[in-house]
Amino acid sequence: MQHDAITERRNNIAPIPFEADAPFLKIVGELPRELNGTLYRNGPNPQFDSPGAHWFVGDGMLHAFHIENGRASYRNRWVRTPKWLAEHDAGRALFGGFGRKLPDAPANLTDGGVANTNILFHAGKLLALEEAHLPTEIEPGTLATRGYHNYLGRVAGSFTAHPKIDPLTGELVFFGYNAAGPLTPALSYGSIDASGKATRFERFEAPYASMVHDFIVTANHVLFPILPITGSMERAMSGRPPYAWEPDKGAYVGVMKRSGTAKDIVWFRAEACYVFHVMNAWEDGDRIVADVMQFEEAPLFPHPDGRPTDPEKSRARHCRWTFDLSGNTDRFQQTYLDDLTGEFPRIDDRRAGLKSRHGWYACANPKLPMFGALSGIVHVDGNGRRLGHYLLPAGDTISEPVFVERSKDAAEGDGWLLAVIWRARENRSDLAVFNATDIEAGPAALVQLGHRVPDGFHGNWVGAG
Repeated sequence: MQHDAITERRNNIAPIPFEADAPFLKIVGELPRELNGTLYRNGPNPQFDSPGAHWFVGDGMLHAFHIENGRASYRNRWVRTPKWLAEHDAGRALFGGFGRKLPDAPANLTDGGVANTNILFHAGKLLALEEAHLPTEIEPGTLATRGYHNYLGRVAGSFTAHPKIDPLTGELVFFGYNAAGPLTPALSYGSIDASGKATRFERFEAPYASMVHDFIVTANHVLFPILPITGSMERAMSGRPPYAWEPDKGAYVGVMKRSGTAKDIVWFRAEACYVFHVMNAWEDGDRIVADVMQFEEAPLFPHPDGRPTDPEKSRARHCRWTFDLSGNTDRFQQTYLDDLTGEFPRIDDRRAGLKSRHGWYACANPKLPMFGALSGIVHVDGNGRRLGHYLLPAGDTISEPVFVERSKDAAEGDGWLLAVIWRARENRSDLAVFNATDIEAGPAALVQLGHRVPDGFHGNWVGAG
């Protein structure tokens, strides 16, 4: 049976070859009447098969579930990046991933990105994000691609898929790695105010070239994790992995005051580890506390010589990082809060950068490879203690859970959790709506799709009005 489950599971990483509209979806149970808006999700869905291409580099496809007055509809569209348009016109793949052109691609072609990792709404704009290019503006509702958004020319180069929105000021804080070009150790850092105006943009050097997927923002600080999935142009030019796991480089985290500059960054050190995603972080006197999903060894990327990393160590667990800002030490503490394998942590975003009392993440079956086996949801308190744990039927998998508050002034955690579930036996997907503080009761409502939504990355809820 396990072999069958693994075979089936692989099918949900494969792309779907179509765009679709489903105006009236079947609902099992009852959708809450207060839930009015759209869940947008993003993930890799290559238009054409490119041999050997990494899962991370497939073309972005957006999936929108619109909920209104107890009804639900669905629409999906590819993000029409310059890369997608060029390949669509050619009728074949032109890139092999991470900007690498295939040998028979036109000489004048430049990498146009994939916009495949996240989608969020800020300052009146819906933005599809990936970490190697500027945000791509998307038309809400239709999902039409409007093109790159560069904030009147004040932002350039790479832009993280994980910017943070300050819940008190509405400011969006962002960074970019490879800021001086592919596989360079430079990072950029900047901010966009609540009206959509770029207020800051600067660059600085990190200890080494690293894949920096996420970063940490508190009320008064920004932290940049430089962890040893390293980038190497020399490897890339010689046909070896451009990104690889090099634990000997160690782990660095740069701490900067939000009111300060890159010159003031203080670098902390720790044992080698990797983190794709941060749950939340906050200040506690002279300390910064950050909750992350930490791997002992990176998954999905090999050693520089091509050897795979250890699957036993390539699973993420909820971990607390603590930084002492009083100057006593340049080491930061790493303390695992649970032994459960998990990823895609989320909070009530109204507590972003502030002490939070609720968090959720997708948990995995430890017997199966990390990312394809996310098969449940965990609800934790502010110290990582489990408050609830829901597991899917065997073989089914789940996406990142997204929290939606019941109302703007509802208490922290009072609302719903939305997650897309793949039903392995039927090979199609449901949108599940959970009561966020009672996930053990299972979904209060299911919105049923006739096809599957492939395993993707991130999404966000945009409320109506």
